[in-house]
Amino acid sequence: MMAGAAEDSRALFGVAVRAALEAWPALQIAVENGFGGVHSQEKAEWLGGAVEEYFFRNADLELDEVEDFLGELMTNEFDTVVEDGSLPQVSQQLQTMFHHFERGDRAALKEMASLITQRKCKVRATALTTARETDEDDDANSVEEMEVAATNDGAATDGVCPQPGPDSQTIKEEDIVEDGWTIVRRKK
Repeated sequence: MMAGAAEDSRALFGVAVRAALEAWPALQIAVENGFGGVHSQEKAEWLGGAVEEYFFRNADLELDEVEDFLGELMTNEFDTVVEDGSLPQVSQQLQTMFHHFERGDRAALKEMASLITQRKCKVRATALTTARETDEDDDANSVEEMEVAATNDGAATDGVCPQPGPDSQTIKEEDIVEDGWTIVRRKK
């Protein structure tokens, strides 16, 4: 591979990484709600470069290593624990992109970045308030619950951004048990 083509491929990999991160709902919510402080947007932009460098500095990364790295960044930079199941998906996307980069498959890398951008959802998180009886007014142990709604920004998504409807799951007050756990019930 020529030096110019290698630089172009590396830049294309960076664009693809940023597209994947910008389309990641957990990161969008963290940035929108300022979970990373007043510099949340700058941290999100920095995150793209950090992930890119992580792949270049580490050979033969396993999927769980990428997941751990992303999870650690989200926890450290955005005070966010990602428990929505998206961490393995985003990690797999990033790893696939890097394999395309390593093989010099610029067309596949461009296509992946384009598809991710087209399927990008706009997410909105709103705090849920629930009436609970507590013996103490100590907020140190309280956990704020969030409800997440995804909208499509007009692009075709093939079910990637489901619209909340009458069947969307809601948490009922009786499903929240004394110690803060939430009981999740299957719909029949």
